[in-house]
Amino acid sequence: MDPIDVNTHLEIDTESQAAIPVSPETLATLVEIGEQINDSLDLDQVLERTAGLIRRLIDYEIFAVLLLDERTHELHFRFAIGHRPEVVENWRIPLGQGVTGRTAAERRPVLVRDVSQEPNYLNAVDSVRSELAVPLLLKGECIGVLDIQSSQLNYFHRSHQDILTLLASRIAGAIENARLFEHMRAHAKTLLLLNEASREASSILDVDKLLTRAAELVRRIIDYQILSLVLYDQERNAFTRSIDVKYGRRVQGEVGCRCTQGIVGAAVQLKKPVVVPDVAADPRYVNVNPETRSELAIPLLHQDKVIGVLDLESPMLNYFTEDHVQALSILAGQLAVSIENARLYEQVARDEARMERELRAARRIQSVMLPQVPQEDYGLDIACRYVSARELGGDLYDFVRYGPQQLAMLLGDVSGKGTAAALYGAVATGIIRSLAPLKLQPAELLRRLNQFVGKHKVEDRFMTACYASWQRGRRRIRIASAGQSQPMLYRNGRCAKLPLSGFPLGIFDDVAYEEWNTTLQPGEIVLFYSDGLTDGLNPQGEEFGSDRICRLVEEQAASPADEIADRLMTEASRFAADANDDRTLLVMKVR
Repeated sequence: MDPIDVNTHLEIDTESQAAIPVSPETLATLVEIGEQINDSLDLDQVLERTAGLIRRLIDYEIFAVLLLDERTHELHFRFAIGHRPEVVENWRIPLGQGVTGRTAAERRPVLVRDVSQEPNYLNAVDSVRSELAVPLLLKGECIGVLDIQSSQLNYFHRSHQDILTLLASRIAGAIENARLFEHMRAHAKTLLLLNEASREASSILDVDKLLTRAAELVRRIIDYQILSLVLYDQERNAFTRSIDVKYGRRVQGEVGCRCTQGIVGAAVQLKKPVVVPDVAADPRYVNVNPETRSELAIPLLHQDKVIGVLDLESPMLNYFTEDHVQALSILAGQLAVSIENARLYEQVARDEARMERELRAARRIQSVMLPQVPQEDYGLDIACRYVSARELGGDLYDFVRYGPQQLAMLLGDVSGKGTAAALYGAVATGIIRSLAPLKLQPAELLRRLNQFVGKHKVEDRFMTACYASWQRGRRRIRIASAGQSQPMLYRNGRCAKLPLSGFPLGIFDDVAYEEWNTTLQPGEIVLFYSDGLTDGLNPQGEEFGSDRICRLVEEQAASPADEIADRLMTEASRFAADANDDRTLLVMKVR
């Protein structure tokens, strides 16, 4: 094919002849075409029907609908009859080139009676002698071109042009509706895949296995050619582990640039996706894979910290779209949580042996690392007390900040005591903190936590928990319980248990939890405590009991939260000097 001169003007049909009157049969066919092309949201079906109905009016030999890619400003075949497969699959026609490119650029019909006299003609089929192209216009913008061709000279006339022009806007609207439907359907499918990928990734607690599986999960979303997944250590400012896949095969993982270099380094520094349509035009690009033409780097963010980068490369220019960025950003966030969980689990596993040898030192560490009462003003007076029965305790509590107006509180009790119970609780706390960005309500958070614990059951281990969320502006508290001691509410001079129950975490795989909520008034008190407080026995074998707690709260109700907590812990220790179980108490008084 001869070189194309994009500046050569096409031979346009400029005859001054009047349009041939449209016959009743033609009008009826035009009406039928308009009805049928809007009768389906399947784009292939729409285009196939369009081709068949137009043939009733114009007996063409070659038919094509080309759509315009707004990113590359090129036309590509979306539907064709009579063209060679390699043309349909591979041709990309820039605006202004060929009959179709000029039609799209000028947004007006182009009729060529003899293509041999047209220097700008693109020869896709040798037998073609004449061609007619009509732009598909939607709201004044060209979205594509309808093109028909014939092996006869002077085959197409002004009447054919008029017919296609009449149909073009209806066809353009139908195509756009079908494309929107296709996009919505693809988006829904992507969301389902992301949900499956998230569940699958969250079940893997080995970092290396997780990285390998992550590469496979990404392929469900986008059929990449080259992938690199690298983990980043912010403290050392260095990449650590990595996995590389090229054309479906895993290769030796080597980080090809430092943390401040390349597209990957840019994603680390910017903390946002970096899309490069043409790496040759981007000075940041580091040439690691010579075949790369475009690149997409997505940072893995956990609590606003970069923990890694997902990097995809393609040998095609402009390969990565906004849909790719959106879907992979969602997946990257889920992978970041899973990687952090796996890292935490690995850390816990490594620490267990060392903690067995250093129990006393570990107890000091545990006491230092216990969560502090929030210093922010949530409209609450909060006090916490914790006493472990052994070097390490199985009770746990935590505060999760959902925002300046909303605070969540957790109190839990792992079955058993000592190191194993403490480690189990640490994993649970890590999971809850990883879910914090979702701002889940208490019942839903316990359900998800139970699913995770249930998938990774440890023999003879389970956990009870009570989770509450507080909204300062509305003074609204929501509470859900997973087998934990019933919380207490002091209101109108009386203290009583709240009617909450639920299965402990880690026993049954799928459990729904009930949720209790109310509006609290100033001076009202909510009490969370572990059973180590109520189950303490005096020398006569009597339990400290919940009734005694209620009575003490009623007596001390006017005092600050710290004084209430101190009084309860003091009385419990005096009643049962030898504690056989951890004692944890959380007092929350509305200011």
